[in-house]
Amino acid sequence: MPTATTPVARKVPRPRADAVRNRERIVTAAREMFVEHGPDVPLDEIARRAGVGNATVYRNFPDREALVREVVCSVMDRTAEAAEVALAETGDAFAALEHFVHAAAVERISALCPMIASSFDKHHPDLEASRERVEQLVEEVMGRAVAAGQLRPDVGVGDLMIVVAQLSRPPAGTDCLRGDRFVHRHLQLFLDGLRAPARSALPGTAVTIKELRDS
Repeated sequence: MPTATTPVARKVPRPRADAVRNRERIVTAAREMFVEHGPDVPLDEIARRAGVGNATVYRNFPDREALVREVVCSVMDRTAEAAEVALAETGDAFAALEHFVHAAAVERISALCPMIASSFDKHHPDLEASRERVEQLVEEVMGRAVAAGQLRPDVGVGDLMIVVAQLSRPPAGTDCLRGDRFVHRHLQLFLDGLRAPARSALPGTAVTIKELRDS
């Protein structure tokens, strides 16, 4: 009589190294082309820049929305990592905030905003997780600078992110990269205005993350 045997769990195969590299190249190429040309750049052009075939793009990302979501998440994750680096700094709290702001501008997260159209699932679990991680970390970076008496207390996370977005957003479809030399100069002017003590009262109230999302 046959005896019952315990089924052996199947191991999930690890992706091959070349497959991982191809996926990373696709995401990098997509991010660059979305910044330079906007969200409607043809996928075959992205494949060409990434140095892969069209089939490789569709094997990794079944549609444009999946690719857009991966690009947005990857940029937000790198922005979160920049905030983590700032929090790990043990010196001047405002200097840590400055380092984060300049790093966030380099990621050009604002250039990806036009891609999140009404048809895009803004509440996808991956997007929500990446966004919440960034927001929490930025609050910690700013909170530490406020606690140190270096950051004026009448600004919110929304204020910071709006200005970073506006100053680092390139006009898609133009020779946007030539304007990079102005970005960090103008960001530093903005940062100087955030230092405590404040030299003037701000109109209105601090912009929260919720207000930023609802706007």
